Amino acid sequence: MAVGVVLPHILLVLTAWGKVRRLGGRRPQECGGNLPEQPIADVRAPGEGVQLDWPAIRAYLAGHGMRLEHDPPPRQFAGGLANLNYLIYVDGKPFVLRRPPLGELPPGGHDMAREHRILSRLPDALPFVPRSLHLCEDMAVIGAKFQIIEFRPGLVVRETMPPQLAGRPEAGARLSRVVLETLAAIHAVDTDAVGLGDLGRPEGFLGRTVAGWRKRGGIVLEDGSEALHAELGAWLERHLVPDGPPALLHNDYKLNNMILNPRDLSVVAVVDWDQGTRGDALFDFATLLSYWTRPGDPPALFDMAQGPFYEPGFLSREDAVASYAALTGRDMSDFLFHRVLAMYKLSVIFLQLGYRYRTGVTTEPRYAPLSAIGTGIAEFTREIALGHAF
Repeated sequence: MAVGVVLPHILLVLTAWGKVRRLGGRRPQECGGNLPEQPIADVRAPGEGVQLDWPAIRAYLAGHGMRLEHDPPPRQFAGGLANLNYLIYVDGKPFVLRRPPLGELPPGGHDMAREHRILSRLPDALPFVPRSLHLCEDMAVIGAKFQIIEFRPGLVVRETMPPQLAGRPEAGARLSRVVLETLAAIHAVDTDAVGLGDLGRPEGFLGRTVAGWRKRGGIVLEDGSEALHAELGAWLERHLVPDGPPALLHNDYKLNNMILNPRDLSVVAVVDWDQGTRGDALFDFATLLSYWTRPGDPPALFDMAQGPFYEPGFLSREDAVASYAALTGRDMSDFLFHRVLAMYKLSVIFLQLGYRYRTGVTTEPRYAPLSAIGTGIAEFTREIALGHAF
C-alpha cells in the first residue's frame, strides 16, 4: 500500500501548531478522502492556557474591518513551548492568532513583525508557506504584537510516529525525503523576487551567530556548566569558517514545524518563521540535523522529543548530509563547524526555556526538565566537536 492511504479506522487530523488528534470510527473514504471542512483542532479546554484580552482584540479587529466570532470561542492550541497560538474564527472562517510568549524575550526571538513580513511575501514563491494576513503593532491592545495567519489543517509528526505509520520503514523514508526536499526548496528561493532581498544581514552571519549564542548561553547556563560552555565557545571561535552564499533561512526548521497531508505525507505548510533571515544555508540544514535523533544517541536527545528520526526507515545523519548535498549541490567539507554551532544553539534554546521555569516566569511542569536537557545537549555537542560522534 502507498504511504498516506494506510489510515484505516482512524483519520489523523492536526491543525497548525497543534498535536495529533485521533477520530475513531470514521474511515478516510467516509470523508471522501479529504480533511473535514470544519477543522478539528487539539486545543485546550475553555478557561485553560494563557488567556488574552479577547474584548480588546475584538474591538481592535473590528476597527480593521474584521469580525472576531464569539462562537466558537478562541481556544489556545495545546502544543508548543514558546509562542502562543490560538484557533480563532474571523468572519466565519478559521485563522491562527499568534503572539510571543509572556515575560522577557531573548534578543532577536519571537519577532512577530519579522515573521509577518516573511509570511506576507514568501507564499508568492512557496505554496507551502501560510500567509500572514494582518500584523497588530499596537502594544496597547494585549501588551505584545500579534498576527492573524492563514489556518492550514493537516498532520504534524512530533516525537513519535502516528500509530498507523509506526514501524513502517517506507513512511520514515518518505518523511526523510519530504523534509530534505522542502528545505532545499526554501534555500533555492529568489529572495529579491519576493521582496525579501534585504532580509537580515548575510555578511558576517556565522561570526555574529557564534557571538550571539555564546552570549545567550552565558546568561542561562546551569550552575557547574561554565567550563563546558567556555570550551564550546572557544572551539567555535577557533574553527569559524567563511560564510557560504546567502540563502533564505527558516532558522528553526524541523519536522514538527511542518504540516503534512495525511494521505501522502506531502507538505501542506511550514510554520514558525519568527527567526527567518538570510545567511549560510548550511547552518539552517545543521539546525534540522540537530533534531535528527538516532539510535545510540545520549538520553538528552531523546528527552527533547523533537522527532522520530530514530525509527525504522529514516536516513542516518550521514546519509541526510549526502542527500542534502545532492539536492542542493552545496559543498559540505566545512560542515562540522555548522553542526557544532547548530547543536550549541539547540542546547541554549532548551536552557532558555528551562530558565523561564527556574526564574518563575512559568510554573508549567513541562518546563521543569528543560534545563537538564539543554546541558545534556551541550555535553553531546562537545563529543561532536572532539570527533567522537556525528
